[in-house]
Amino acid sequence: MTSDSNDTKTAKAHRLILPLGMRVLVQIIRDEERTDAGLYLPAGAKEAQDDALYGKVIEVARDRPTTDVATENVSGVPHGAHVLFRKDAGVRVPWDDRLRVIDVKDVLATVEEVLADEAH
Repeated sequence: MTSDSNDTKTAKAHRLILPLGMRVLVQIIRDEERTDAGLYLPAGAKEAQDDALYGKVIEVARDRPTTDVATENVSGVPHGAHVLFRKDAGVRVPWDDRLRVIDVKDVLATVEEVLADEAH
């Protein structure tokens, strides 16, 4: 990409995180910040009481760190899976507090949502 001094438009940078090793990138899914009694909690108060966090795997470790060609998921955790993981697991992404890079060993379980009608 070339830059022209007369160009008033600036390109916005996007960050692509590609986990390495046996790691996955998880986006934390926060429930409503409200207690069962209907009281609103300050940000992070409910999370402080929880032992585990719930999130969605948005990127997985692959056999080659590239997005140009089809690559194989080597993490063992399916892309798009909903997971439970220890709240102190992984490394927070500095520019987005909802993102964590976590080791596969810290994934406690995958979670599947089943409608009540399907549970019988």
